[in-house]
Amino acid sequence: TEHYSVGEYDENGDGPHGNIPAPEQPSRRLGGDEKVRAGFRCHHFDDSDEKFTTEYDWKHCIGMEVGETYEVHWPHSAAGACGTVNQYQTPFYDG
Repeated sequence: TEHYSVGEYDENGDGPHGNIPAPEQPSRRLGGDEKVRAGFRCHHFDDSDEKFTTEYDWKHCIGMEVGETYEVHWPHSAAGACGTVNQYQTPFYDG
């Protein structure tokens, strides 16, 4: 993840390729054709638990890996109707 949260998403987290330390001076970059830098990892990865290791046929994402930590930015707007049925995209498209 891009955002740091001690004990939750930090330099002590783990993933399928071990812990990859975050760079000294991380910079924000969007995916595109560039290699996306490793970020902070979740502390819940367990290579003995199949929910972290069972392969998945990704339908809408490229380069994703089961067991990795990803930070998803959900688009939002000040025009949203928080607390109502219209708060979220309807219908919700999974993917």
